[in-house]
Amino acid sequence: MNLSHELNAMAAIAYRDLLKFLRDRSRIIGTLVFPAVFILILGGTFGAAAAEGRDFDMWTFVFLGVFAQNMWQSSAMGIISLLEDRENDFSQAIFVAPLSRYTILGGKIFGESLVSLAQGVVIFAFGLLIGIRMDVSQALWLIPVSILVCLYGGAFGLLLMANMKSQRGAQQIFPFLLLPQFFLGGVISPVDKLAEKGDVISLSLDFLSRISPLRYAVDLLRGVFFGGVEPSQGAVLASPAFNLAVMAVVGGVFMAIGTAMFVRQERTR
Repeated sequence: MNLSHELNAMAAIAYRDLLKFLRDRSRIIGTLVFPAVFILILGGTFGAAAAEGRDFDMWTFVFLGVFAQNMWQSSAMGIISLLEDRENDFSQAIFVAPLSRYTILGGKIFGESLVSLAQGVVIFAFGLLIGIRMDVSQALWLIPVSILVCLYGGAFGLLLMANMKSQRGAQQIFPFLLLPQFFLGGVISPVDKLAEKGDVISLSLDFLSRISPLRYAVDLLRGVFFGGVEPSQGAVLASPAFNLAVMAVVGGVFMAIGTAMFVRQERTR
């Protein structure tokens, strides 16, 4: 295996995904419209209802949640496009080229992470436009955390993609996996008091929230922004170190299993 050749191929695949996004006007517009709807409408209703008795700014809370969720979900769904590439006549060239499957996967994850980061820039600008206040250090901390969130989302998408046979099947199953996490992950409303009532439903929701991968990406972003659990006054569930450790372990497991399954499928095709 020629390392330089594989790295160049990985960069070319990543660049192709970014270029496809930049040339797709409807997708760029959707990047702004959907987060704006989530922040202004869903955040204004669900968030306002959950704001009672809390000291932090709910708009900032919702903005950070949607910011992390959008990048995480975009990376995860972007990986699914590998299924389309495998079925598309033009893109089949990638799979018949003398490239390692690890190179293809690496290129897709980095490419979709770049796309997600570009979308994050748009959402960040929108947040400033609606009056989200932050200092320079908070804005700068969002950069490395956003990269980690994108890679973590890509690992989740890779695990799901490796278990799918077609893009149609993935599109049908994905909403059932992503939509519950939107609420259980605390994107637009706090989830720290889910188990407060102590009944079966509350405890079940709290358990499902704790096993939702999105929860830790959202909480890491908020934790870094607010400066930890204590200064957040209830907006953050766990320390950034804890969330980072969970993401590293879970993301690594997702990546290892997803890659192994994908490569095995490709070898037996």
